[in-house]
Order: sequence, then structure tokens, then C-alpha cells
Amino acid sequence: MRPPLFRRCFVLTQSLCQKDPREVVQHAVDLGVDCVQLREKEMTSAEMFTWGKELKALTDQLRIPLVINDNVEVAQALCARGVHVGQDDMHADDVRKLVGLEMWVGLSTHNLDQVDEAAEFGVDYVGFGPVFATETKGYSQGLGPEYLAAALAIARVPLVAIGGIQEETLRFIPDGCGIAQSSALCGLE
Repeated sequence: MRPPLFRRCFVLTQSLCQKDPREVVQHAVDLGVDCVQLREKEMTSAEMFTWGKELKALTDQLRIPLVINDNVEVAQALCARGVHVGQDDMHADDVRKLVGLEMWVGLSTHNLDQVDEAAEFGVDYVGFGPVFATETKGYSQGLGPEYLAAALAIARVPLVAIGGIQEETLRFIPDGCGIAQSSALCGLE
């Protein structure tokens, strides 16, 4: 298994932020975030591009990669570092064909079979979860740290834990696993 491409990814949705999202990104980077994923499910592509352009300038200034969630066209237009897709989005294999080898492709996974087969699609990393219950995505129960450890053991690409990861649950994340956080960072004061 390869090491994570990033240790701590901030999955950013503007509407979840307690303060100006740009300030929250800066503060999150000060706390060790080394990647930002723009996840805006309610924005049109044009809105996402406009906001993404501003965010890309900030992440470039901070020297951290920007990944765009679900929207290959916006990721390409922004020259983002990567694009992340879910199980119900464009197939990861098709994304890889569109973006080539220079852009990261990430894939959300929710069980061991999906983790195992992800490497066959040419992805650079998998997000795995929800590890714990999370209101952000409406999961009242997570898969648990034991299941995360099993996923990490079989993953053939770097694995990133997501879902309900708060400061008090970090101790349950195994070494060698990246983490992705949303509400834990969006709520920063």
C-alpha cells in the first residue's frame, strides 16, 4: 500500500462554514490541512467555477492542492490537482480517461469490495466511510474503526477515512491512513 497523497483534507462546503470560507481555509491549513476538496452539491457548474477560481488562487498561495468534487469539467477548467467522484457519479474509469494521468482521481467507497476494486479503475486514492456517524451526509451510524482497519489492510491505493472524524475520534484512525474532515473544520471559530 502506498502512503496517503495528503494527511488531512478539508472537504469544504461554503454553507457549512461558521465564518468566511477563505478564513476557515487559512485557519484549517494552520492546523495541518494539506489538501482542500471543494464539495458544492447545490451550485451550478458556472457558480462552482467562479467560487473555485477564487479558492484555487488561495490554495495556490498556500501551496496545497485543490480537488474538485463530482465535476470533471470544472476541475479541468481550474487546473485543479484532482477530481473526486462518488459511486453514483461518473465512473472513475471514465474520469481517468478524461483527465489523463496528471490529475488525481479519487473515489468514494463504502465497503471492502469497492475498496478492493478501486485500484482497477486507475484511481490515485479512495475515500472510505462513513467511519463514524455524521450529520454532514446524514449517516446516523458509521462503519466503525475496525472496518476502516480492514479496508486499509486490503487497499491497493492510498486510503482516506471520512465521516464524523472529530478531534476526539482521531485516535481511532490507523497509521498510514489519511483523513478528510468537513464539519469539524467548517465550524472553526
